[in-house]
Amino acid sequence: MDPAPKASVLYIEDDPASRLLVERTLRFAGYHVLVAERGLQGIDIARRERPDIILTDINLPDLSGREVTSILRSDASFQYTPIVALTAQTQSDQREMTMVSGVNGYLTKPIDVEALPGQVAEYLGGMQDLRPDSDTLGEARARYMYEVVGRLEDRIRELETFNQSLYHFDRIKDTFIQLTAHELRTPLTLVYGYSRLLEDSPAIKSLMTQAPDIQALMKGMIESIGRMQRIIHEILTMSRIITNQIDLAIGLTDLGKIAHNAIQPYAQALVDRRLTLIFDPSEFPQRMQADWELMQLALSNLVSNAIKYTPDGGIITLRAFISGDNVQIRIKDTGIGIAPEIQATLFERFQTTNNVQLHSTSKTAFKGGGIGLGLAMCKGIIEAHGGQLHVESTGYDETTLPGTEFTIDMPLIAQNRAIF
Repeated sequence: MDPAPKASVLYIEDDPASRLLVERTLRFAGYHVLVAERGLQGIDIARRERPDIILTDINLPDLSGREVTSILRSDASFQYTPIVALTAQTQSDQREMTMVSGVNGYLTKPIDVEALPGQVAEYLGGMQDLRPDSDTLGEARARYMYEVVGRLEDRIRELETFNQSLYHFDRIKDTFIQLTAHELRTPLTLVYGYSRLLEDSPAIKSLMTQAPDIQALMKGMIESIGRMQRIIHEILTMSRIITNQIDLAIGLTDLGKIAHNAIQPYAQALVDRRLTLIFDPSEFPQRMQADWELMQLALSNLVSNAIKYTPDGGIITLRAFISGDNVQIRIKDTGIGIAPEIQATLFERFQTTNNVQLHSTSKTAFKGGGIGLGLAMCKGIIEAHGGQLHVESTGYDETTLPGTEFTIDMPLIAQNRAIF
């Protein structure tokens, strides 16, 4: 029987040699051949390409060929698609279990390359292998069910073991980060103290007035030390959040003043990059129960994020809206936006949208970088106050500049909620 012109065949096989042999044989016979190495990959290809016939091995590295068949048969699109097992399992009980799963045929290896194209054509033409009697099928169906349940139990146990290992390594990582930050903070505090003593030394002051280069060096050193201190402070704050050790120092605060203080470090950057900041402190509540230091840190990071992803000449808006016992804070920019797939993981630790190979340490330069803790820390701080942090962006585009808006919803009286 001649094959249908350009009939498509999907072959699911993890053995490269068998896969290549069948692929070449069927292509030589005029079939369009698709191949998959794993069961799940085969299911995805089948749903996408809609092959005319599917050949599958039984022993696959993820799902078995029987499970692949059962999954596809549950889809109405594959109700009448010929599915044929092509396997080295020659035992009758294995064949019966495979027939129960819904295959049309059962071919055993080693493959007869001369007969295979004709056999595929026959299955395409509607041929089905003779099925066992009802009693045999009932027993085979029970064995198949036990096999599926047993494999499911094995996979669940594997996942539990894997999850325990991941949890263990995650705890080790968090502990290492916390200890490293503490170890770095002690000598850095001494370095900062010595740098300030040098700066206040009469001899150094005299030298700086006589040599501008010395003044520039001192300024660069002190700024760099300050930046390192802020990074370590962020790491320690984040470690307290992820280990549920954050303790809010709640007191009466002026949120407008906090927002103003959060903006001040970026005043020169806004001027240098011609960014317009729309901000009216009178919109913000003047009496609010919160941890002012952590709230200032959160707002500072959100403003920094807006600056980094807004091109020169853009607009950044920082507004607040009071409604009853709650306040909503919005930080909106006219920047490059955030792709939908990135938004889903944006608040995870060490998440960054930049290519790490092109990493920049600047917190104010366009597309500047960071260590990927800023937004995760903001989310932790806001949630610790009993609030929520959301992001909205229609997508990423450096030409149309869709922009991004972060929204904070939180109570005027912080609830000091535990973070898990």
